[in-house]
Amino acid sequence: MLSIFGGSVLFVGDDWAEEHHDVEVQDEAGKVLKRVRLPEGIAGISRFHELVARFVAEDAEPSDVLVCIETDRGPWVRALRAAGYRVFGVDPKQAARHREILSSSGAKSDRGDAHALADMVRTRHHQLLEVAGDSEIAEAVKVVTRAHQTLLWERTRHMLRLRVALRDYFPAALDAYKPLGLTSEPVLKLLAKAPTSAAAAKLTISQISAALKGRRDIAGKAAAIQQSLRGEHLGQSGLVTAAYASTVRALVAVITTLNAEISTLESEVEAHFGRHPDAEIILSQPGIGVVLGARVLAEFGDAPGRYTSAKARKNYAGTSPITRQSGKMRTVHARFVHNDRLVDALHLQASCAILHDSEVRAYYDQTTAWSHRSQALIA
Repeated sequence: MLSIFGGSVLFVGDDWAEEHHDVEVQDEAGKVLKRVRLPEGIAGISRFHELVARFVAEDAEPSDVLVCIETDRGPWVRALRAAGYRVFGVDPKQAARHREILSSSGAKSDRGDAHALADMVRTRHHQLLEVAGDSEIAEAVKVVTRAHQTLLWERTRHMLRLRVALRDYFPAALDAYKPLGLTSEPVLKLLAKAPTSAAAAKLTISQISAALKGRRDIAGKAAAIQQSLRGEHLGQSGLVTAAYASTVRALVAVITTLNAEISTLESEVEAHFGRHPDAEIILSQPGIGVVLGARVLAEFGDAPGRYTSAKARKNYAGTSPITRQSGKMRTVHARFVHNDRLVDALHLQASCAILHDSEVRAYYDQTTAWSHRSQALIA
């Protein structure tokens, strides 16, 4: 059988783990040529090349080998692309759905996953997104922006844990520090100094003011905080309060460290993004600043030809709806399978644009009014 690529093609499913890769090779008819487990690293890549060489024609091109794997980055993927193979990085949810097509029993194994990936790239490669070669600058931007965003998400998780702990034994702190935010430097300093209601009630105006250094209206804020901390609130027994205080001190230390590292990484994001030739174009869009611009660049990538159309870019971003029609029934749904990091960045961009760009705000109001009219007509 001859493929649309001009010659015999091999289809490889690669189910990767931290220390090994389960690989299955299929021909164009779907016949399994070989199943093998390869080690991670140079030894594994060398054996991968030897495996491929056994089944391709002498005059075959590396691009006649299509590899499907559940990741789009890392040294292994980079080595595959450097060898000239066409690599398709798929979302684990996509792979799981295709596995369900092949078997409804729910059985799962590494060999079975490799088989599903090989079958997936053989039958659906025209629907999959090929891992394109981003520039080194874009790759560097992706590394620092993802690390920066991960730390932000981690800080939010620890902040929520801190909030739950304070609500359980020291609710006065939530009332007193709400205007400042639990992750702000002044609040963290005050909680570290006085993690219990009894200790916080003894804080003086000068101590609170020292923590608020650099803020506006320090005297007013300090007085309000002191008044709230000295009010009557429900609490816990002394022994339980001491246990909670130890927990809060630990959370405060973690969040303080995260704040410092987030600030450091933000500087790295700005530096790397500023080196990219498309930085000014990205920043010219409404609602985008340096950090959001870096995230958008990192997740879309800059490889030429990766997206065949604006529609393809919208599909990857998860902003284009899905229409389902059967008979006379037609419904439109949101696209839930998407790149979470990219969607998060685009949602933030839209929110900022609505707040700060008059034309975007006018378009948003127009669309909202049209939606309300449509709902009224349906009702």
